[in-house]
Amino acid sequence: MASLSCHQKSIIIVLTILVAGANAADIFLTWNVSLDTTLNPISVQQPVRHTQKHICFTYIGSLLYLSGVIFLIEQVITINGRFPGPTINATTNDFVHINVFNDLDEPLLFTWNGIQQRLNSWQDGVSGTNCPIQPGQNWTYKFQTKDQIGSFFYFPSINFQKAGGGFGAIRVNNRAVIAVPFPKPEDEFDLLIGDWYYDSYQQMIRSVMDTEVVAYQTIPDIMLMNGKVPFGHELTKNHESFTVTSGKTYRFRISNVGTALSFNFRIQNHKLVLVETEGSYTNQITLDSLDVHVGQSYSVLVTMNQVESDYYIVASPKLINASANSSSLVGVGVLHYSNSIAKLSSPLPSGPDPFDLDFSIDQAKSIRWNLTTGAARPNPQGTFNVNNVTISQTFILESSTSQIRGDPRYSINNVSYRVPDTPLKLADHFDNGSGVYQLDWFPTNSANDEAAYGVSVVTGNHKGWIELVFLNTLGGFMDTWHLDGFGFHVVGIGKGKWGAEARSSYNLIDPVVRSTVQVYPGGWTAVYAFLDNPGMWNLRSQNLKNWFLGQEMYIRVHNDDPNPAKERPPPSNLLLCGQSFISFSFFLLDSQDGSWKMIQMGFGHCSQVNMEMVAMGLRIRLGLQLVLHLRGGHRRRRTRGFSSQCLQKLPFKV
Repeated sequence: MASLSCHQKSIIIVLTILVAGANAADIFLTWNVSLDTTLNPISVQQPVRHTQKHICFTYIGSLLYLSGVIFLIEQVITINGRFPGPTINATTNDFVHINVFNDLDEPLLFTWNGIQQRLNSWQDGVSGTNCPIQPGQNWTYKFQTKDQIGSFFYFPSINFQKAGGGFGAIRVNNRAVIAVPFPKPEDEFDLLIGDWYYDSYQQMIRSVMDTEVVAYQTIPDIMLMNGKVPFGHELTKNHESFTVTSGKTYRFRISNVGTALSFNFRIQNHKLVLVETEGSYTNQITLDSLDVHVGQSYSVLVTMNQVESDYYIVASPKLINASANSSSLVGVGVLHYSNSIAKLSSPLPSGPDPFDLDFSIDQAKSIRWNLTTGAARPNPQGTFNVNNVTISQTFILESSTSQIRGDPRYSINNVSYRVPDTPLKLADHFDNGSGVYQLDWFPTNSANDEAAYGVSVVTGNHKGWIELVFLNTLGGFMDTWHLDGFGFHVVGIGKGKWGAEARSSYNLIDPVVRSTVQVYPGGWTAVYAFLDNPGMWNLRSQNLKNWFLGQEMYIRVHNDDPNPAKERPPPSNLLLCGQSFISFSFFLLDSQDGSWKMIQMGFGHCSQVNMEMVAMGLRIRLGLQLVLHLRGGHRRRRTRGFSSQCLQKLPFKV
C-alpha cells in the first residue's frame, strides 16, 4: 500500500476533526436547584442527632452511632423538583450547556465526576476553579464530553451539600461509528447508591463538624438506591424496583454517590458481567458481587435467565457488620420479572465478609483494561499503554487526621487544605497566583513534622508522566482518591507500607484507567497519569468529610503557549469573587454643573483597574475628582472589596 504524504495526512486529520465536530450535538438544560422538605427519602420525621442535650452515644467497635429525641423534617436538595437529579445523556464530543438557577439559601457549585474538561478547567466546578453561584443567581456551565465514553455522575461540590442530595447520573454514549464491545442490551438502568444521613446536612452535620466525634467517628444512617430506602424498611414502602423481561440482558450503570461507605453490590441468583468503569471498557469478567467505593462508577450486564420471580438487589456496606449494627445500612431493591406474581420472602443473598480485604483487593486487581477495543476513538484502548513510559514526577501522599488550632482536620502529608477566598484558577490567570497561593511549597514526598493549614498547589509537568502513591493511615476506614482532568492507570494496590521495591509488583501491561481509586486501610495504591491536559486540577479524597475538612490539593499543569487550542480562555460569563477581583466604574465630577459623569466601567483584577487609571492619569492630575463605584457601592470613594495589595497599586490615595 502506498504511503501518504505529510500534506495528505494533514488533510485527512482536518477532515476527521470537521466530521467529528459536525456529529457533536449541543445539549441545553435548565436546572432549578432548591431545598425540598416534602420529598423526604424517609417519609416520616427523623431523629435529630448531635444536639447539645438529650443525646445518646453508642459505640460499636470504632464507630459511633448517635440518636436524639427531637424531631426535624429533613431538607433534600432537588433539581427541577427531582431527587436524584435528571440524567445527563450525552455522546462523545457533545457540548453540554446547563443553566443552573440557585434557589438555595447558600452558594452552590456542581462538579462533573470523571468528565475530564479537556483544556477547560474553567468548567470543573470546584472551589479552586470557579466562584460559586450565589443564592438567587444563575450561571451556565458549558463543557464538552471530549474523547470520552462511560458512566459518571455529578454532584454539588461545596458546603457539604452532597450529603443533602443534588446528584445525578451522567451517561456518555459511544458515537455510532465506534462499536461497543458487547451486544446492545435490552435497556439500561442508572443505579445511584449511597449512604445517607437522617439529619439536615446544614444544621445537624456540617455545623458540628468541628467536634472530633462527628469529624472522625460518626457514619451515615441508611443506604439509599436512587433516593429510595431499602425494601421492607419500617418507615416507608417506597423502594427501588426494576422491571425486566425473561431472557433479555440489561446494562446497570452503578455509582457510589455516598459520602463515606463502600458497598458490595449483588443481585440474587444472577451473575454480573463487568464491562466498563468510569470511561474505560474492561476485560469482561463474570462476578457474583462487586465492591464499589465512594465516587466510583461501573457498568455490568445482567441476563434474566432465572425462574420468573422477584429477586433482591443488595448493596451492603464494607468494613461494617451491618446486620449487627443497623439493617438500614443495607440497601435493598427489587428485580421484578414482568410476569412474576411471586412475593419476596427468602433471606437476603449473602455476600463476602465485609472485613475480608483480601477478597476486595484480589477483585480490584482482576479488573483489567480491554486493550483491543475502541472507546471514544476507533483505535484500541491499548494504544495508550504504560509499559515503556518514563516517569518524570513521583508524589507520595499520605492521608491522616490531625488537630490544628483545636479543630479536627484531615490532611495530606500533614497539610490540611484551607479554601482561599479567590479561586486558584482566577488568581493564576489574572496575577500568576500572587497573594493567593505559593506554588510548590507543599511537600510532595514526605509528611511535615507538624500538621498545619495551607493552600496546596504543586506543579505537574505538562505532557509528563506522574506516579501518584496514596497511603491510607486513617485507621480502619477505606479511603478513595480522585483527580479531576485525567484518568488514573491503576498500576498497583497493596497492604502495609509502600516502598520503591513495590514497583516490581506493578501491572504495567493492562492496568485499568479510571478517575477514582480506593486505598485500603493501612495500605497503598499507586497510579500513573499522563498530564496532557493544561489547567488547575483538584486532587481529593472522595470521602466527603475528609474532603470538607482538608484532604485535597491542586495540581497546576501549565502550558506557556497562549494559543487557545492549547488551553481555553476564561468563558465570557466568568464569575468573579475574592478580594482581588472587583467590578468598577469610573466617574468624574463636572466642574461646570457639579454632575457626575461615568467615563468607564468594567471588571477585573486590581492591576487591571490600575492600568485603566494610569491611562487616565492626565485628567487626574488636572484636578478632576475620580470615584470608584464598587460592586454594591455608591458614587463615592470606597475601598471595600480591595485587598491591601490592590490599594497600594492604585495611583491615588483612597
